Amino acid sequence: MRATTLPLAVTAYTATSALGLGLGAHLDALDQQRSGLRANDFGDAPLPCWIGRVPGIESTPLPDEYAQWDCRNNRLAWLGLHQDDFMAAVDTARQRYGASRIALLLGTSTASIGATEEGYRRLENDRRLPDDLHRRAIHTPHSLTAFVSAALAIGGPCLTISTACSSSAKVFAGAERLIRLGIVDAAVVGGVDSLCGSVLYGFNALELVSPEPCRPFDAERRGISIGEGAGFALLERIGPDTKAASRLLGCGESSDAHHMSTPDPEGLGAELALRDALDRAAINVTQVDYINLHGTASQKNDAMEAALVARRFPPSTRVSSTKALTGHTLGAAGIIEAVITLLALREGFVPGNAGAATPDPACSVHFAWRNEARAVRIALSHSFGFGGSNACLALASARAVA
Repeated sequence: MRATTLPLAVTAYTATSALGLGLGAHLDALDQQRSGLRANDFGDAPLPCWIGRVPGIESTPLPDEYAQWDCRNNRLAWLGLHQDDFMAAVDTARQRYGASRIALLLGTSTASIGATEEGYRRLENDRRLPDDLHRRAIHTPHSLTAFVSAALAIGGPCLTISTACSSSAKVFAGAERLIRLGIVDAAVVGGVDSLCGSVLYGFNALELVSPEPCRPFDAERRGISIGEGAGFALLERIGPDTKAASRLLGCGESSDAHHMSTPDPEGLGAELALRDALDRAAINVTQVDYINLHGTASQKNDAMEAALVARRFPPSTRVSSTKALTGHTLGAAGIIEAVITLLALREGFVPGNAGAATPDPACSVHFAWRNEARAVRIALSHSFGFGGSNACLALASARAVA
């Protein structure tokens, strides 16, 4: 028997991506369907593709007290933490519960590997890293979480989750378990991934990068556009005084292990995660108003996900991908798209499936090709990663579960 997920209050959340800094910038871009993608200008010899780049990272070094962690990925995290009064919300929670009773779980696929790449490009004559990059704190997968833990001054369990593109969706499930088991009372969850050569050239080697802005679920889609982003959310137990407008109802996870870089063509692993989320949230498909799809614009992901939607959901459920706006933010995709889903719940609208000029005939009537104003009470966010690592989040407005 699956344990029913402990519903949690989402008391604060924020996102930073190519769409801008914070919720206001994201809501404005979603409203106008304005993409943040641009022609690739990252690196000394940019690949001919499009990227979702966050401006201002290079000119925003970390404060001196965090200098050991200074690198592009942690600078992006620092930018993200300072949006929408998120740090103030964590400070309030720390005063309420105590620093040791707040967990930190962050997802990333590359952490600060960009700094390691730079170090190897600039090896000194004795084949050592240059002095400015000879810092152990940044050459580790745990760099991001160690830095954010220090910046937020919290001392509970501190976990880095790296399961490819499902990383910062799976953090919600880990946080729920820690809170349900009584290990902590609250958790900061999120994810950060920044542009780096390993990601751009790696995906290009797999022939997954589009030479034009990505077009999820378009009949002529040509692959993904890689982006960068940082997002965070604060999860707390629901008490008599809880005023948060959003809830985490359930988290579903699975691992289909079909192929290193290709999903099961029937979406069997994705469907297991979906069923797990619905069961744990104690809801059924007829109650789901909106799904933010993984929708990467790769041939095989979109085909699999469109088929899953068509066979599992009633026509009343609306679905879309927002990656044509942000790019695929990899390990940060789960949190960025969870935040977009929370905005849809808060504002009462379905984001349109941007970028698709000619919808794939395999897409069903569920797809919202333009923004739609409608009440969204319960929504899902899909995240499917390499190696068959799948996650599905069930989110709701507080009024839907009152």
